[in-house]
Amino acid sequence: MLYEHLGARPRIHDSAVVSPTAVISGDVRIGPGCQVLHGAVITAEGSPITLGEHVIVMENALIRATSADAVHIGDHTLIGTLASIAGACVSEEVFFASGARVFNGAHVGPRCEIRVNAIVQRRAVLPEGTVVPIGWVAAGDPVRLFSPDQAEEISAAMPALDFPGHVFGVDRDTPDLMVQLTERYGSSLARHAADRRIDPTRPI
Repeated sequence: MLYEHLGARPRIHDSAVVSPTAVISGDVRIGPGCQVLHGAVITAEGSPITLGEHVIVMENALIRATSADAVHIGDHTLIGTLASIAGACVSEEVFFASGARVFNGAHVGPRCEIRVNAIVQRRAVLPEGTVVPIGWVAAGDPVRLFSPDQAEEISAAMPALDFPGHVFGVDRDTPDLMVQLTERYGSSLARHAADRRIDPTRPI
């Protein structure tokens, strides 16, 4: 299903194949030879999304741009089932295994591997060839890798990331943080009420 969002329509190369049950919304460009499988969601929420050549987006994966961070996915990258990429820049020939998560402002270098249920935190910078093991967390620039049993170290790295401030524009120390966050974000998401479904059988 294709949707026009905020006046922008998806642009899909003639050689790309997009499942009829995938959702492509807004300022999304899908390059030659790409495959977007059933249940995948690619949604441009205020910034563009670009998929290069021969990118594969597996079932139920999510790619989301935000008003603060666009998304670029380099050529010959595979995004596994249930993987999630939000507001990140991804180089070519990267492998995201099932359940991998990449957050806003991250940069993933060429030929990296983000393995099953691994996490790349906001603003992390992964050099070429970095492997994030199963369930591990990558954070920082220069990047540090944390095993799942390093809860204290991961927690210590988190406040400096200021996720609510960067993504939602709400100070982490705001007393009613979740009230401010949900109302502000909800107002932004409500713009989808004006989205228009595009019939791919008719010329755009």
